[in-house]
Amino acid sequence: MNRTHHRHRVPGTLLAAALAALLVAATGCSSKADGDSGSDSADGVKSGPGVTAKTIRLGALTDLTGPYATLGKSIVQAQQLWADETNAAGGICDRKVEIVVKDHGYDVQKAVTAYADLSPDVVALPQVIGSPVVAALLDDIERDHLLTFPQAWAASLLGKDSVQVMGTTYDIDMITAVDFLTRTKGLAKGDSIGHVYFEGDYGANALEGSTWAAGKAGLKVVPQKIKATDTDLTAQVSALSKAGVKAVLISAGPAQTASLVGVAASRGLKVPVVSSAPGYAPQLLKTPAAPALLGLLNVVSAAPAVSSDLPGVQKMVTAYGKKYPASPVDSGVLSGYNAAQLLGADLKKACAAGSLAREDVVKAHRGQKSVDTGLGSPQDFSDVSRPAALSTYVLKPDAKAVGGLVGLEEAHEAPGVTEYLAGRS
Repeated sequence: MNRTHHRHRVPGTLLAAALAALLVAATGCSSKADGDSGSDSADGVKSGPGVTAKTIRLGALTDLTGPYATLGKSIVQAQQLWADETNAAGGICDRKVEIVVKDHGYDVQKAVTAYADLSPDVVALPQVIGSPVVAALLDDIERDHLLTFPQAWAASLLGKDSVQVMGTTYDIDMITAVDFLTRTKGLAKGDSIGHVYFEGDYGANALEGSTWAAGKAGLKVVPQKIKATDTDLTAQVSALSKAGVKAVLISAGPAQTASLVGVAASRGLKVPVVSSAPGYAPQLLKTPAAPALLGLLNVVSAAPAVSSDLPGVQKMVTAYGKKYPASPVDSGVLSGYNAAQLLGADLKKACAAGSLAREDVVKAHRGQKSVDTGLGSPQDFSDVSRPAALSTYVLKPDAKAVGGLVGLEEAHEAPGVTEYLAGRS
């Protein structure tokens, strides 16, 4: 990233070098499918694309070289852990699970090409990173009956049978963030809060939530839209400081969160900051921005911290640490593993009903009204138009904790969420 050096803020060269380490890449490998044209296997189970008598192939469209490279690597490894555990226990429907990974680098056109290459040969997608990517593929995914778990939480992704947003959406989390600020940080009617957000569905949906909640609380939102390629937020900090904001929300990536908080603190804008979950990674605590992050930042998330004492989370953390001892256990690990577990349950249910054809896997998934994997809040998948959960955790950075986060507030439905959803529908 390009920075002009000033003595009074975090040194740009150091922060840039540290953040560059976040964008680590892993490797991956491999027109659209029209329906299932299924056939019966020797065991009597109907099959289709991605299913043979011996294997079930799943696909992942991920970011291993772009702004969410750390997240992508964590999710890929967590889902491979799940696949290895599943296969060691006998597989699903007497078939071994394979996951085919393709990297799109958070580039929509690359993702569209990768989908065309991947989709004919898989039965479901336990991972697709990026709201813009999923938005571009929505019609194809729905036409292909390809059950998909986005690693994206925009409300615009709701309403499709084949696309399952896990947990809350960005707007719900931002309503929780505004409630948290007014309850715990002394914000009062008439105050201004900043909201720095990525252009596109992710940021736009988060801004919808913050704007609605701020209006209810008598607060004013000062918006600052940025691109995924913007990694020096000096200009945004200056604008927010001039506007006299009492707090800042950010819905972007980890590099942007580090820049925002580090520059703000060094320039005297020491106000509370609340990030959407994709805007934080534990690697940030090894950058020059770490002291400011520890002092100012909180994170709103549909999932608990990986340092949680939930037995299911602890078991997963232990297994992941044994398989990938050199990799940090972050929120991506939890999210990816949870999605894989959910998909595994869907596949088992579809097998029991006699069909692993794509549309029957989707049907099995949508028949579940209260699903609890032990990794967070129970979820309802039966209503395609509503988020699967309405409860959000509030977390805070902790350099000593596994995953660099600890729980501050347990999952709860913020005041006004039900009213907001009723008005949106």
